[in-house]
Amino acid sequence: MAFEGLTEKISNTFKKLRSRGRLTESDVKEAMREIRLALLEADVNFKVTKDFIKTVTEKATGSDILESLSPAQQVIKIVNEELTALLGGQNARITIAPNPPTIVMMVGLQGAGKTTNCAKLAGLFKKQQQRRPLLVACDVYRPAAIDQLKVVGSQLGIPVFDMGQGDPIEIAKAGVDFARKNGHDLVFIDTAGRLHIDEALMDELKNIKAAIKPHEIMLVVDAMTGQDAVNVAQTFDEALGVDGVLMSKMDGDARGGAALSVKAVTGKPIKYIGTGEKLDNIEPFHPDRMASRILGMGDVLTLIEKAQQSFDAKQAAETAKKMAVGKLTLTDFYEQLQQMKNMGSMQDMLGMLPGVDAKALAGAQVDEKALAHTEAIIQSMTPKERDNPSIINYSRKKRIAAGCGLKIEEINKLLKQFEMMQKMTKQLVGMQKRSKKKKRGGFPGLGNFKLPF
Repeated sequence: MAFEGLTEKISNTFKKLRSRGRLTESDVKEAMREIRLALLEADVNFKVTKDFIKTVTEKATGSDILESLSPAQQVIKIVNEELTALLGGQNARITIAPNPPTIVMMVGLQGAGKTTNCAKLAGLFKKQQQRRPLLVACDVYRPAAIDQLKVVGSQLGIPVFDMGQGDPIEIAKAGVDFARKNGHDLVFIDTAGRLHIDEALMDELKNIKAAIKPHEIMLVVDAMTGQDAVNVAQTFDEALGVDGVLMSKMDGDARGGAALSVKAVTGKPIKYIGTGEKLDNIEPFHPDRMASRILGMGDVLTLIEKAQQSFDAKQAAETAKKMAVGKLTLTDFYEQLQQMKNMGSMQDMLGMLPGVDAKALAGAQVDEKALAHTEAIIQSMTPKERDNPSIINYSRKKRIAAGCGLKIEEINKLLKQFEMMQKMTKQLVGMQKRSKKKKRGGFPGLGNFKLPF
């Protein structure tokens, strides 16, 4: 994930600050030098870095900060606030037109992921806001670009309007007319990209803009190109007038400097980020949450939102009832696994927890393969065996092992883990019941902690 190196260096700097107790002005300046180097190594624009360090140093070396009871925490708070401001301050969204359809023109260079992210963004609006988006194929030059848009559109259940290898301006106009006549309230225009910025590309984009008058021009830039992404954003904005940026490939092994520089250099906010190759790997950009992730403080709010989107409330309530009477089955366990998979990779989820850094996760080696094995074993069982694992004897284990292509030892291991989980569940439920009798409303010593499902 982007920012891993930056997060590690800044976290180490903060640890040194916390260990010193009282801070002097020279302590703060030394910490700022380390952060400045970390930002430059992360490919953050030099002027942006210089201004950021100057602002933080001025605020952090004031007497009210250095003489406070927790100076290190105050300095960290200032860094967090300034980093949030650098990333844009407030989260920005696509402006929805009062009279539909809202027209969004997607622009960018070839290879930035424009076509895929055009569909991803449409899918996000369809899923989260129940919109009726339409994709319009105006990239008539790149081989198979129209087919690519149709494939991703069909996977997301979103219609694609195309007129083959025709005039992009006429296709855009016809696409908007089609949306108006057929009740689509969002139109995403997938325009052609080039391998580099040229006059012909900009002229065509200007003509499409003049013809359809889009409510939003969204620039897709590749986070892995570093400062080149910022330069591209600046050039597109000067020629076309960009309203927002979609930063793609934020899951790559990038240093992340583009995300930290683009708002300060261009004045245009990052509105969405692509976080993976899957079609649901896109999320709104929250400057405060991203700042928190960079500083190693986690991103619990995004984790909660992912859980709310992935977990079925009715199913969770039924599972809770079963747990209360100690009747959790392997079927329930399997359903919970499926919902967890919908949230994304386990490593990404753990990375959103405060104090958990990427290096520690790499050492822990979160085993996604083990989850797949568990899923395969449960799928190889009969419904009766899932509901009552105690009936699974040696011959049944042999059949299950043959069905999932694993060894009997793997079946035994899963059954043992499930048995232990059932015992722990009964103990937790018992503790919760006893604490309710004492009117404490949670587990002893854990405040108001409740079971997560």
